[in-house]
Amino acid sequence: MSLPAIAPSLLAANFAHLDREMDMINRSEADYLHFDVMDGEFVPNISFGFPLLEVAHNLCKKPLDVHLMITQPDRYLADFAKGGAAVIQVHYEACPHLHRTLAHIRELGCEAGVALNPHTPVELLKDVLAEIDVVLIMSVNPGFGGQSFIPHTIRKVAQLKQLLLANGSSARIEVDGGVSLANAADLLRAGADTLVAGSSVFKAADPEAAIRELKHVSTTVPA
Repeated sequence: MSLPAIAPSLLAANFAHLDREMDMINRSEADYLHFDVMDGEFVPNISFGFPLLEVAHNLCKKPLDVHLMITQPDRYLADFAKGGAAVIQVHYEACPHLHRTLAHIRELGCEAGVALNPHTPVELLKDVLAEIDVVLIMSVNPGFGGQSFIPHTIRKVAQLKQLLLANGSSARIEVDGGVSLANAADLLRAGADTLVAGSSVFKAADPEAAIRELKHVSTTVPA
């Protein structure tokens, strides 16, 4: 099994020392910087937008994985692409014309991702798999950092992996919410490729070491 991609979530960073946090990410074995955008409408919280995206793009050498937890994301896709997003993820629940939205993201030169809330079945993606580069499985209810991992997520990841294989899709599986060393191995064995980690990285005594441990977590089942 190849090593997973690790995407520390900026939402958990110390914004009083953002330059220091970005230096740590740049030194680390992280593969992406996860950038959560919340509008207070699709989810019950407001996070950040274009000004901070510009700062992150200038400071961070890792690709920006932008997760749009907003209504009508189509209005802003071009702006996020222009602002430096390498990956743009929209929510299935927020996109009535998902195929068109995903095609537009790709036209803008970004990888196209679809995020699924905990209650949304993976089977609903079957007809748009050809347009998807990454599926983001939410392992908490979106809107706030630091929540507890929903155990059903492991089975959901396995179901998604089977769906992708059955349809010849090479889309990556990303998991976001409560990810830590306690569940990372189970998620990877189920088929996850990318782990988003917020509190378990930025709140750790040694965040760089926490990233390294997630990156190299053993997936061998104990005898």
